Amino acid sequence: MRSHPVKRVVSGALAATAVIAAVSVAQTPATATPSPAPQQPPSDSSDALKQYRELAAEAEKLNEDYLKAKDDLAARQAELKTANADLTGAEKAQADAAEDEERFRTEVDRFAGASFTSGAHLNKLSALLTGRSAQDFLDRSSALDLLAADKNAALSNLTKAVDEAGAAERQAADAQARAQAAKEEAAKLTADIEAQKASLDEQIEELKETSELLSAADREAQSNTGGPIPTVKAPGPAAQAAVDAALSKMGSSYVWGATGPSTFDCSGLTSWAYSQAGVSIPRSSRAQSTFGQAVSRDQLQPGDLVFFYSPVSHVGIYIGNNQMVHAPTSGDVVKISPLQNQYSGARRVA
Repeated sequence: MRSHPVKRVVSGALAATAVIAAVSVAQTPATATPSPAPQQPPSDSSDALKQYRELAAEAEKLNEDYLKAKDDLAARQAELKTANADLTGAEKAQADAAEDEERFRTEVDRFAGASFTSGAHLNKLSALLTGRSAQDFLDRSSALDLLAADKNAALSNLTKAVDEAGAAERQAADAQARAQAAKEEAAKLTADIEAQKASLDEQIEELKETSELLSAADREAQSNTGGPIPTVKAPGPAAQAAVDAALSKMGSSYVWGATGPSTFDCSGLTSWAYSQAGVSIPRSSRAQSTFGQAVSRDQLQPGDLVFFYSPVSHVGIYIGNNQMVHAPTSGDVVKISPLQNQYSGARRVA
């Protein structure tokens, strides 16, 4: 796995600054989807802290991949539940339609038997020829009209029942296919989640080992919140509530998978902040990056979600002046930072 070679690099880096410089140059090839960069540490950060943040950013990417897979699994499980409910309803409709078909077919057969087995002809010419008077003819004609109406209704009901039975059968087959597909996809996602969680756990253990070598100054830099809480004016009440909620958590620790109210990961902070505004958004940064309305960078407003890297693996809440409030990464705290490099887009959710 990637973490083993990185671990050897970190060990060497902590042993000699010159080795860090050489390895850092060697490990930055141009790729279509570059690894997450550090969380813009101060220029005077130690080499150990810079390397720690590089590892932490990679772990954050694994964490967001893991959360996205969990989002996908929840969606597939919801699809499976819906498909199973549809299947149950379709099977009942199919059974009801089959009963109606049998009942109306019996009525149609009764009319056919009356016409052919008794030798009677259910038409007005027969009534005219066999009637003994004009009134008799009129009486028989009225009776025949009623019989014909009943016969036509029976035929119409039978046709409708046959159509409904066919439609119910097709709906049941579709629901069964959707349920099977959702079940198979859920099983695959479960296996993926287990593998991603194992990778994340390994990366976190590596970070714990590296964090023990950080100096007191490094740890102080990690806990820097970026300044006092500013007064931010958002364009709407929900966005304002979300911004205020996020800013109220300045200094709260970053914890993998945490969604508040005292610890957070990056998407945990944004989803928690918007939940305080009564707005439900997806859990992972990847899912959040497709939610709401896309916003160009020159149209950003306080409250907009801002995303980084490709694929997306970090999110914050824009507060104006090219700044955001966010939960950066492990060992860090909720803080105000400039928008990072590898900015990938923004969404307006309120």
